[in-house]
Amino acid sequence: MLPALGTFLDPLALAIVGGGVVAGTVLRNASGDLARGVAALGQLPRNRFDVEPLLSQVSALGRIARRHGVIALDRSKIEDPDIAAAVAAIVDGANPGQVETLLEQRRCARFERHRGGWEVWSGAAELAPAMGMVGTLIGLVGMFAAMKDPQAIGGAMAVALLATLYGALLANLALLPLATRLKRRARHEAQERLRLQPALALLASIEPGTGRIKEIAA
Repeated sequence: MLPALGTFLDPLALAIVGGGVVAGTVLRNASGDLARGVAALGQLPRNRFDVEPLLSQVSALGRIARRHGVIALDRSKIEDPDIAAAVAAIVDGANPGQVETLLEQRRCARFERHRGGWEVWSGAAELAPAMGMVGTLIGLVGMFAAMKDPQAIGGAMAVALLATLYGALLANLALLPLATRLKRRARHEAQERLRLQPALALLASIEPGTGRIKEIAA
């Protein structure tokens, strides 16, 4: 028969593990990464990034450019920052190679920002078992210090055992899965955004003031 749920609850063990993980996470990460890690949690309930609507918008921009020239794109309303930056460069006369370079730089920079967010949680997952071991050591010290008091030994032993349990559960059932999901979302978005590069490079090949495609020298 399993013991009652209350048997597995110990405020001191929770404080040691939880407080240690929070303190260690704050100390080992920059404030910007901490903010990104917390902000990333709001992305989890949302659908994964889908590039298809953006490709449709780029296709529509291409039709505008062919009819009225790339200068007409300057009046288009574009919400995605990567497409907006690429279109601004195209209007200023950037060639396809320059546009692809710009998009690749922005894609890599975004991925690195996302990396900073998920590494906050993966680092916290590494800390949790270590803090559980710290709680175990504290509990063992309490046991040895209270050898003459049987009642105190029981409480110290509970801290020693439950701290290890809390650290393992926190790392493997909460923090590590969270970091893994954020990493997968970031990689998916990076792969999807890669599909924007040839579409926007083609847009950059339209000659300014005309609807013709620039001839690329061999």
